[in-house]
Amino acid sequence: MQLTHFTDLGLRVLMYLTHQKRDTPATISEIAQQFEVSRHHLVKVVHFMGQHQWLATTRGKGGGLALALPLHEYRLGDVIQSLEGVTQMIDCADPPCALAGRCQLKGMLDQAQRAFFASLNQYTLADMVASPTGEAIVRLVGRSVPAAA
Repeated sequence: MQLTHFTDLGLRVLMYLTHQKRDTPATISEIAQQFEVSRHHLVKVVHFMGQHQWLATTRGKGGGLALALPLHEYRLGDVIQSLEGVTQMIDCADPPCALAGRCQLKGMLDQAQRAFFASLNQYTLADMVASPTGEAIVRLVGRSVPAAA
């Protein structure tokens, strides 16, 4: 399974926001510059994550982004499944499959998918930013960001 760019950005945002010792809140522009990604695309990701109440967002001067939950409440499997919009690996009804009702493939894939997300749910955002990742995030956040043109 390959994660989409949307999911990749969502995970990066969560990890980036784990750095608590900041003078000002993180912004979408700052994160986009740090990861060298499209600000426009990042806005969509942050909006989605705000709707899922994973992020607290504040608009206006002095506003920014923060994690809305404690680190241990972000389960990796649940986060990825939501970001990916995963419901089922195959849909035997669309297009209609001539083997529907007589094939075991869908059941096997569904079982594997459940096991995949259950395995990832053993980990939380706290695990994701354990050493040495946490230290790398501190360095990244502390790195000066060039002013936007």
